[in-house]
Amino acid sequence: MTKFRFQNFPAIERTPSSPACLQYRLTELLYNSTCCKCKVDSVNPTTGEYRVVLQGTLDSWDDTNTPTNT
Repeated sequence: MTKFRFQNFPAIERTPSSPACLQYRLTELLYNSTCCKCKVDSVNPTTGEYRVVLQGTLDSWDDTNTPTNT
């Protein structure tokens, strides 16, 4: 599993995304986290639409992962 970097976040938000691609990127994010939690924010039983919120802390987060304004 590769190290998850700050620059990988936009790839998670790309839509449309295949379930397999999203699963890979989220798994990469979770494996590189020291702690994480998940909250089911909402579920619509009529349409099947759902919203899930992930929150966590990346392992070995350092300044080399953040973009600079140069």
